[in-house]
Amino acid sequence: MAKEKKLVEEITSMDVDFAQWYTDVVKKAELTDYTSVKGCMVIKPAGYAIWENIQKELDARFKATGVENVYLPMLIPESLLQKEKDHVEGFAPEVAWVTHGGLEPLQERMCIRPTSETLFCDFYSKEIQSYRDLPKVYNQWCSVMRWEKTTRPFLRSREFLWQEGHTAHATAEEAEARTQQMLNVYADFCEEVLAMPVIRGRKTDKEKFAGAEATYTIEALMHDGKALQSGTSHNFGDGFAKAFGIQYTAKDNTLQYVHQTSWGMTTRLIGAIIMVHGDNSGLVLPPRIAPTQVMVIPIAQHKEGVLDKAYELKSALLDAGFKVKVDDSDKSPGWKFSEQEMKGIPVRIEIGPKDIEANQAVIVRRDTREKIVVALPELAEKVGEVLTTMQSDMLERARKHRDSHTYDATTYEEFVKTINEKPGFVRAMWCGDQACEDKIKEDTTATSRCMPFKQDHIADTCVCCGKPAKALVYWGKAY
Repeated sequence: MAKEKKLVEEITSMDVDFAQWYTDVVKKAELTDYTSVKGCMVIKPAGYAIWENIQKELDARFKATGVENVYLPMLIPESLLQKEKDHVEGFAPEVAWVTHGGLEPLQERMCIRPTSETLFCDFYSKEIQSYRDLPKVYNQWCSVMRWEKTTRPFLRSREFLWQEGHTAHATAEEAEARTQQMLNVYADFCEEVLAMPVIRGRKTDKEKFAGAEATYTIEALMHDGKALQSGTSHNFGDGFAKAFGIQYTAKDNTLQYVHQTSWGMTTRLIGAIIMVHGDNSGLVLPPRIAPTQVMVIPIAQHKEGVLDKAYELKSALLDAGFKVKVDDSDKSPGWKFSEQEMKGIPVRIEIGPKDIEANQAVIVRRDTREKIVVALPELAEKVGEVLTTMQSDMLERARKHRDSHTYDATTYEEFVKTINEKPGFVRAMWCGDQACEDKIKEDTTATSRCMPFKQDHIADTCVCCGKPAKALVYWGKAY
């Protein structure tokens, strides 16, 4: 028992030091490891399996809306990157450059893609000639590199995995519809699969993507009250098309510029899952994203028939459509329980000689640790019920946490006091002037997270300057 206790004690309590708790969970759940390349991580099998499930779920949702996958090069010539002024300025501090091919200096520097707008634009300028070529609704799964100064596993690493959608449309209306459609795909995925409630809204001009006309975002609240931007969708209008000469011949034979969108989600979502659902025993994975949903743990497995019964249960549950493993290692049952909890596996099934005799097993939920004794013939049905209930309970728990940590402020004094003393979102009215955003950031380090689509009118004046208000904004300190 002392060993089991030690396994969990090695995780710092989230109430003592949330940042250290996060690092401990990532390490102890064996999601990542550090490498000799500073700021880059090894994503270990347990972490990569979560990403594979995210990829599989998202990819199916993308394709249901007509998206096709492609792959473009990882290197971008400097001259191409320079074509859209705002875009290159936005990414310049984070770009990693390739200057040599083998021993020979390159005639032109190449950057390792921080994002692929310029490559897609160059491709589309050749690919699109007529209205018949539109729309182009492409996505690529790849890695990108951004030379971040401060890094943390999943949340901010120099190289990370993501998908980036890039679409081209005949009209502004089609582009706007696609931009919002993809944001809703992201939001529904987060809530239905990751059990993570999000606020859907639009970024202010200060916070929007470099070169975009409008950026839409989903914002989630982590357990420590900090916000995490969890997915973005950008409407580029025809700005990139004009910079790159992407034109098509319309039905009336006139030459028109296309209207473009871009949208992306990253491995940062794994960090979000950890920080929304984790506890002081480690990771807690929502059943729909968990690579292993059920861990069968044989008790007194050296006794005759116990391991056979454990494998029999595994086989029956696999046939019923669940993702199941048996822990047949020679560790003690208590150690196995701690390890299963550390790794966030949603359900464990305990089966020992006495259970076999009584034709039953014990189901234990990871999130609540509730124990349920079930007759073996009813096991598959009960496991299904428990996983479904757990998925919806986790979403509801996260929603309650977010809502109870969302505050309204109508005066600046109240705003500053709330943002500094109560971790969470603060809703307040804003005049639309960037000077107020800058002042709020300077005074509190909080930023505007989004202007929610669902606009409530909680005051007539801007919380910062007192001028007439134009929009309700969610503010918060963020990762």
